[in-house]
Amino acid sequence: MGPVVVLLEILPSGALAATSAGLLAAAERLGEPVALLAGPAEVLPAAAEAAAGLGAVRVLTSAVDPSLLTGPVVDALAAAVDRVRPEAVLAANAVEPRDAVARLAARLRLPLATDVVGVSRDELGVVAQHSVFGGAFTVDGAPTFGTLVATLRPGAVTDRLGPRPLVQESLGVAASGVPSARVESFRETTAPSSRPELRGAAKVVAGGRGVGSRESFALVEQLADVLGAAVGASRAAVDAGYVPVAHQVGQTGVSVSPQLYIALGISGAIQHRAGMQTASTIVAVDKDPEAPIFAIADFGIVGDLFTVVPQLISALEAHKK
Repeated sequence: MGPVVVLLEILPSGALAATSAGLLAAAERLGEPVALLAGPAEVLPAAAEAAAGLGAVRVLTSAVDPSLLTGPVVDALAAAVDRVRPEAVLAANAVEPRDAVARLAARLRLPLATDVVGVSRDELGVVAQHSVFGGAFTVDGAPTFGTLVATLRPGAVTDRLGPRPLVQESLGVAASGVPSARVESFRETTAPSSRPELRGAAKVVAGGRGVGSRESFALVEQLADVLGAAVGASRAAVDAGYVPVAHQVGQTGVSVSPQLYIALGISGAIQHRAGMQTASTIVAVDKDPEAPIFAIADFGIVGDLFTVVPQLISALEAHKK
């Protein structure tokens, strides 16, 4: 099995994005994971060490101007593909990596698969798994020509690789001259929180319209804190003003694939299910026994969440003691 180029996202802080470990583990199912880091020169040494610590066999680095959007990263990707002749190119299904690899596929005329929930090999080559029709089915897709370029849904792969010795190579990149937008200035805003980030979280507790109010949504947050989970919400809860839009899970929000997804007062519209149905274990609490969420739940409780959830929180807290 040959090399697989993995574009790892570097955050403004210089750290690797939380999606990096899952991407490298997915790449090893196909071949040899080769990380590509394209970012400011000053952060590349530490980022390369981190990539090796997550299991990258080789790390290709390319210093790019952080004020230029996407274009230089696509140039680095094209140079990486030319150097290693990979079996596949993987990136996270997040805004900037998805933009970069889509441009790469268009530039090199390569097949593109977005928001895949898994990758594997068969006797003919690389296969990508997609969750379709609101998560009701998982289907396989495979390219009939060229190197597959794919974006992986955060949290879809939970395997982790052991650390490897750092083998770093500087990548010579010829600028394409393609126009790129330039960021004149930006300000990073941080909101202190002990909860994990929603995208890529192992556990998610989400509330819907059935929670009833912003004040009552505190019960969802309380259960999340007891479990060490991220907080999610349906679009109906977001539209009602219970929580900010950043918490929205679904077709028009964040797609998640946690180990545990607890849905409280969420009926389970197809748009919501499309963003969470690939969770390993789904627990639903709703008063309506005909709610669609129960059709996909591994465990369902028909009842008043304001009765059920406080009991659950008490039981979990007692168990911790």
